[in-house]
Amino acid sequence: MIVTKNIGKKILVIDDEKHIAEAIKLNLKMLGHEVVVGINGLEGLNWWKEFSPDLVIVDLMMPEIDGIGVITEIRKRDMKIPILVISAKDQVKEKIRCLSLGVDDYLSKPFDLDEFLLRVDRLLTRSEWGKSHPLTSEVVEHNKNLEIENFSFGTNNIDFKNLKAQSAQGVFDLTLQEMKILKIFITNPNFPLTREEILEKALGYDRGVTTRTLDNFIVRFRKYFEQDAKNPKYFKSVRSVGYLFDPSANS
Repeated sequence: MIVTKNIGKKILVIDDEKHIAEAIKLNLKMLGHEVVVGINGLEGLNWWKEFSPDLVIVDLMMPEIDGIGVITEIRKRDMKIPILVISAKDQVKEKIRCLSLGVDDYLSKPFDLDEFLLRVDRLLTRSEWGKSHPLTSEVVEHNKNLEIENFSFGTNNIDFKNLKAQSAQGVFDLTLQEMKILKIFITNPNFPLTREEILEKALGYDRGVTTRTLDNFIVRFRKYFEQDAKNPKYFKSVRSVGYLFDPSANS
């Protein structure tokens, strides 16, 4: 059994496969957590409103409201609660879609129990840290300022505390994942970073994971903050490396 420092947390499991949901519930309760189960998306959303969980674990394929609908509804009202997707859908396209909606982690069924419990513990640890610190603690070595709440570059402003941003395109909400990735860029200006390094530091990916998930975030950042997304001046590609953030660029 996994040893965890996170005990007594409230966890909501939303999955119509009752045997899986009950097995998850049993193992989480053995670790000291309080767990409720929603057997479809509608019931899950009702539990989310009443139970105020510290973590949501959700399947994608469900009756009433599917997992995407659940995630979308939660993220409309809460950008910070960690969400873990567990799904038989193992396509990269599905994972990218979930990440773009603000999901914090994605685990394909069938999964190893120990890996699942470790991921739960990691998400709860991050969530607990975030209650006292508005930004991620996982930063590269030369991070000099952990307490950034607002950051401006060009005509853009990022309000990390309230998950808001303002640019020539208007005012818009940031997802927690977007905020974490932006923090990595801002604390490492003019420093080329690899995709793997950014994902590891911001989202907790293990080093060596091969993914182009970050590219989707960069596309969004350029749409948000660049005057010409096709010719970016702030979020630059570095060939054979990854990306570089240049806050002093003249746009």
